Order: sequence, then structure tokens, then C-alpha cells
Amino acid sequence: MTLQPDQNAPAVEWAVSEGFVPYPEAVAFMEDRAARIAAGEAPELIWLLEHAPLYTAGTSAKPDDLLMPDRFPVFETGRGGEYTYHGPGQRVAYVMLDLTRRGRDVRAFIQSLEKWLIGTAAQFDVVAGPREGRVGVWVDRGAGREDKIAAIGVRLRRWVSFHGIAFNVAPDLSHFGGITPCGISDPRYGVTSLKDLGLDVSLDDFDSALHLAFTEIFGDARRVGAPALGTTA
Repeated sequence: MTLQPDQNAPAVEWAVSEGFVPYPEAVAFMEDRAARIAAGEAPELIWLLEHAPLYTAGTSAKPDDLLMPDRFPVFETGRGGEYTYHGPGQRVAYVMLDLTRRGRDVRAFIQSLEKWLIGTAAQFDVVAGPREGRVGVWVDRGAGREDKIAAIGVRLRRWVSFHGIAFNVAPDLSHFGGITPCGISDPRYGVTSLKDLGLDVSLDDFDSALHLAFTEIFGDARRVGAPALGTTA
């Protein structure tokens, strides 16, 4: 089950920010943009960026899962899920889509996000997929081990999504050691990246794959300039 694109809606905007985007400014922009989308004042937007190293706590985060509270800045956030890490080499895509135009089906929306990530990974010959009871997209490492390569954490307000997905292209995986990622402490389950799987992929090449997979699931997306933070857009 996936969402059906609204054929009558304007093309989704697709923006890429260079450098590291401060997390509080990113959240403020997303909240404003989501409100404007809901009001019919702005088109849908996919916003690609990187953050400097930080941890975020979702609405289900448990204090004991923050293992190193002084390692990186920690931000409480309104998205679903538990603790996660963002940092250089990880492609974050903030997803601001209007589900009123796409069926108002939250389950189908999450499945569509999963298929987007799976389709992106497949372009690098990486077999990835969802797992029952574990959010995100995973790869089989053999001998009973599975590692997460991409995380999903979204919030809906007036049926418009914000926050989104994070795909590990080439981050420093040791940075995940300051938290129990997504609350999963079972040693059979870890984190991986394209680099960890032996793939040397630039962010530009990854973004091209991400864009192609997006259009196959959600419909057209046209490139626009990066958001000007501190202003409405």
C-alpha cells in the first residue's frame, strides 16, 4: 500500500542546503512551512541537508537511552520515535507533504517513505527493507545480524508532515554510540552506512538516486533554491 499522488497538485519542491544547517532553525522553518502548506499558501517541499553532530529525542525517548549526554548537543523534538543521531555524511530529508491531497492514510504514508528509501538503496545494489516492530529500513549482515541504514521519524499537523528521514551515506558510525539508537539495545541490531557496506558514494550522487526514487513513489519534484532561514518561505 502506498499513497497516490494528487495529479492536480503543483509539483513538489525539492531543495538542497549546502553546509550544516542548525537544528533549531530547521525545525522553525519546517513548522512555518507546514502551516503554510496546510493553509494552501505554499507548495509541498522536500528539503535535503546535513546537520553538525547532534542527538534528537523523539516523543517516545527514554532518558536511559541517552548514554553520553555531554557528547553532542541534544534536542527534544516533536517527531515520533526515540533517540537518533544526525551528523556529517548523513543525508537528512525533511518531508513536508500534504496528506489531505494524498489520501489521509498514515500507514500508507509510512510505507511510502520506506519504499522511497528501499528504492534509493537499490540503485546502489543494496538490498534493504522494513522489519516488523522496528522502524526504519534495514540490511541483513548475515549470521543473524541486521543493521539500520535509514531512519524514519515524522510528525503530522493538520495532515501535513514534517521531520522526515535520515539515510546513512558516510557518517562516523561511532557517533551513534552516545545513544541507544531508536531504543534498540539488542546486540544483533546495529547501524550501517553505504560506506560501511564498501560503497564510496558522494552526496550529489546519492541525492540523484533519492530524487529518482522519490518521483517513482510520490510524483514529480522540481528543484528550487535552498530555504533562507530566519525568513518565511
